[in-house]
Amino acid sequence: MTKPLVLLFGEISHAQAEWQALSDVADIQVCESKSRAELIEDLKGKYSKVVALYRTFNSVAMSGRFDAELAPHFPDTLKYICHNGAGYDQIDVDVWTAKGVKVSNCPGSVNAATADVNMYLILGAIRDFNSAMNSLRAGKWREGAPLSNDPEGKVLGILGMGGIGRALKQRAESFGMSVQYHNRRELSAEQSGGAKYVSFDELLATSDVVSCNLPLNPHTRHIINAEAIAKMKDGVIIVNTARGAVIDEQALVDALESGKVKNVGLDVFENEPEIHPGLLSNPKAILLPHMGTLTYESQKKMEVQVIGNIRAGITSGLLNDIVPEQASLQQ
Repeated sequence: MTKPLVLLFGEISHAQAEWQALSDVADIQVCESKSRAELIEDLKGKYSKVVALYRTFNSVAMSGRFDAELAPHFPDTLKYICHNGAGYDQIDVDVWTAKGVKVSNCPGSVNAATADVNMYLILGAIRDFNSAMNSLRAGKWREGAPLSNDPEGKVLGILGMGGIGRALKQRAESFGMSVQYHNRRELSAEQSGGAKYVSFDELLATSDVVSCNLPLNPHTRHIINAEAIAKMKDGVIIVNTARGAVIDEQALVDALESGKVKNVGLDVFENEPEIHPGLLSNPKAILLPHMGTLTYESQKKMEVQVIGNIRAGITSGLLNDIVPEQASLQQ
């Protein structure tokens, strides 16, 4: 019997052995299309029988978003899109659900590494380390380093208490911070670890540090905007390791310049790799180039997880990590 075709969009760097082992149940191929237009043509020919996709974050440069425009060009044989990443905003899940295609992501594998970066940004912003480092590099020793604050006793408001948010809670509490959170729905006491559940407005009004840890979708785009920032404490700190577009960057720059926001720590940006010049020029902004999951261990775990999802789909018809919007498809 002919094995189902699995197509790799992008590169596998650390789990080549696991990828090759997948050949026991599938015909594995690397997508050679160089552009969205070429991909559409190839889907009519050499990839017309594809059953599953391994999709990397960076492959968007070739294919573009997996949206309503692209979906009709995929053959009806396609059953699974397995994405390498916790965030999957590059995929319009509703479109693929309507087409009967299941989508998976990589929850869990990225939690520790992203929470570590998140905590680094929080500490750096509270202690104003960026200003101190800039002063040192300018040959001024500590002249530009203002008196900062301790994390102990500060209130951390986590916006989006998923796996990364819960891992961040544990780290923040070890520094003496108290943690509250807002989700679409309240977690069980076991899941929240005792963190206080508050409304969105209460989180904004009572947090010393607001951390964005929620997925990007039409409901969360620019959830932190000028109106939301106005509800925050004067001198609040904002940190984002989720997706850049959950924050209106212009509103954030304006708030930094006015002093409403004391410091920010950002690992993601609205139009990355482009960064708002108002952030680049402001010493109150600690900026990282999307390094949340940039560790060998996390990258390897994610690659293995994607391959595991593909294998599960082909052999059982179910994905190990189907995205929450499609939970009903697993029943």
